[in-house]
Amino acid sequence: MNIFMRRRDSLFVMGLREATDLFSEWADVGRDEGMQQGHAASVDVMLKQLLQGREQPFTAIDIGCGNGWVVRKLKTEPLCKHACGVDGAPSMIAKAKAVDPDGDYIEATLPEWRPAEPVDLVHSMECLYYLQDPIEFLHTLHNDWVAPGGRVVIGVDHYEENPSSHDWGPSLNVHMALLPIKRWKEGLAAAGFVDVEATQIGAKEQWNGTLVLTANRRAD
Repeated sequence: MNIFMRRRDSLFVMGLREATDLFSEWADVGRDEGMQQGHAASVDVMLKQLLQGREQPFTAIDIGCGNGWVVRKLKTEPLCKHACGVDGAPSMIAKAKAVDPDGDYIEATLPEWRPAEPVDLVHSMECLYYLQDPIEFLHTLHNDWVAPGGRVVIGVDHYEENPSSHDWGPSLNVHMALLPIKRWKEGLAAAGFVDVEATQIGAKEQWNGTLVLTANRRAD
C-alpha cells in the first residue's frame, strides 16, 4: 500500500513529490482508512494465497504496511510467531503504533533497509512500483527478505494491462514504475524465485483488477 522512496538527495526525477510525504499527509487526514477499505478484498485473497499450505509456525513482514492493518490480521493467525510492518511514511507508522502499541512497526526506506533475518512470509500491497527500480529490488527481496522455503505475495494495481491506472503518477506527481505482467513475472524468476504465478482479481468494467503475484524461495 505504501511506500519506500529515496530522499531528495538520491535518484528521483527533479520536481516529483516523495510518496512518503504524500502518504503521510493522507494518514494525517484519515485517508489511510479509505485505502484499507479499498484494498481489503484483494488483500483477503492475497493472504489466503500467502498462507496456503502453511502448517508450521511462521514469521512475516508487510512491506508498505501503512497503518498496520495487514500486520494485525497476520497476528491473529494461530501459527504466526511474529509479524512486523515497515513503511516509509512517518504518519502511517505513527498511526500503526497508536492502534497497536505492542506491535512491531518500523519507519524505513527501501531499498536500503533490510530485516535482521529473513522471514517465512512477505506481503506487499501497492508499494513496490514506487521504487525507482522495483525489478532490481526483487533480487534483494529474494536474497535478504524471504527465508529458504518461504513465500512472497505482491499486489499491484498500477500495471500496464490496467489502463485505468496509467495516469496515477502524473496526477499525484510521484514516481510510479509502470510495468507489464510479463516483466513482473520475469523479474521474480530472474531473482531466483520459483513457482511464480500471476492472477488478476476483482476485475470490473474499466478496471482490470489487482495483479497478484506469488512466488516461493527454494528450500535449502
